Amino acid sequence: MTQFFRAAIFLLPLISAFLSDTQAATSDLIRRSLVRIQTVSQEADYSTPWNPGSVEESIGTGFVVADDRILTNAHVVSNARVIWITREGDANRYRARIQHIAHDCDLAVLVPSNPDFFKGMLPLDFNGIPALESNVMVYGYPIGGDRASVTRGIVSRVEFQEYSHSGADSHLVIQIDAAINPGNSGGPVVQDGKVIGVAFQGYSGDVAQNTGYMIPTTVIKRFLTDIADGRYDHYVDLAITTFPLYNSAARRALGLPDDGQGVMVSDIYGGGSADGILKPRDVILTIDGHAVASDGTVELDDSNVQMAEVVERKFKGDKVDLGLIRDGRPLKLTIPLTEPFPFNIFANAYDVKPRYVLFGGLVFQPLSEDFVNATTLKNSRTRYYYDHFLENDLYKERPEIVILSNILSDPVNAYADEFYQSIVDTINGAKIKTLDDVADALAKPSEYYVIEFLGASRPLVLEAKAVAAARDRIRSRYGVAKESNLKP
Repeated sequence: MTQFFRAAIFLLPLISAFLSDTQAATSDLIRRSLVRIQTVSQEADYSTPWNPGSVEESIGTGFVVADDRILTNAHVVSNARVIWITREGDANRYRARIQHIAHDCDLAVLVPSNPDFFKGMLPLDFNGIPALESNVMVYGYPIGGDRASVTRGIVSRVEFQEYSHSGADSHLVIQIDAAINPGNSGGPVVQDGKVIGVAFQGYSGDVAQNTGYMIPTTVIKRFLTDIADGRYDHYVDLAITTFPLYNSAARRALGLPDDGQGVMVSDIYGGGSADGILKPRDVILTIDGHAVASDGTVELDDSNVQMAEVVERKFKGDKVDLGLIRDGRPLKLTIPLTEPFPFNIFANAYDVKPRYVLFGGLVFQPLSEDFVNATTLKNSRTRYYYDHFLENDLYKERPEIVILSNILSDPVNAYADEFYQSIVDTINGAKIKTLDDVADALAKPSEYYVIEFLGASRPLVLEAKAVAAARDRIRSRYGVAKESNLKP
């Protein structure tokens, strides 16, 4: 027995050296697959939409995946005008372009202009969801460094959370206790030599210390599967909210046994996949055969996750089967999954130019998250329409909320200030439902243009001759190169 312990003690340094050499070899392989991404981008200016916007430079990280592609975050290359990539240990810069980008899940695929970029590089493999409290390593170029950095962390939580890039989409995220700094974005998070996530967002130091998030491989693999046919179709969603059924009295009122199963549908968003199929107070018991617990979770891949994860793994055109209780009776429903357009109004937009129409110094724009973030929305009626666009089905009457977003002061538009940020209702009697309607109405010859706004006691009237006379004067005074942009 003593000899055994002596032998074990003798072997410990050898085992330690072997493990150290193995880890070093793995780390070297990963480093040789890293890509430093330098982006020159131009962010649109929604407050003065004819302006080209400010130019910025930023650094991010990517890594090589199968089929000679580079995986990174969408926010690393959004609004890009030029993308430069370099390899670890190689000072040469290569041009790259975006092959596919998914703003709703913050992922993108790049390809270099020169295929020789991949010489000596190997694609990294993916693994599944890591166990809680397991160790991970984060690779990247934090704070714009020229050489790759690696930090260690521990998996602390797996949950659904909003992706800050779009601001309107929530997916599965994995929290780790390693800080994710600018430059880390898009880098691989590795465990046992395989990628288990992509670093993508974190908290500033005044909010939380050493807290970062990564996109798990379930989201990554879905993205890569979606683009396999050459295009990205975006995520699909039931577009509902549910209420947990912990309370025994509430369960009895709904005619349910006290078995801890089922959640109640509270809201169904108009224009979403479940619109016209599900009803408020429906109790969902199963989704694609998975039992739904009273907290809205299901067991999937040996883990308890939100039931939305079942739909998350599906694609546009797929279906989801629900087992539910409606009015005390069991019911089975199948819901086709489509892309719900009304949600786009609340998502940050990238790689597009602001849409607007300028007429007589009046600037008309559709409301969007980018516009709201760029300005201060002071008009209470307009704010109400924006906040209740979905839940009150306002989008059915107006697919876009077109407002008078700015007034370039000139004698032709004197006394127009009271209509600032008001919603355009009609122009010369024509109903305004989209920005295109504004352009069409103002393009029709007329002696006067009568613009009516929701809630206003009087219309705004412009004389056609005065508008024509003021056109060059206004454009010159305010530096307007183009009077309209209707295409995103």
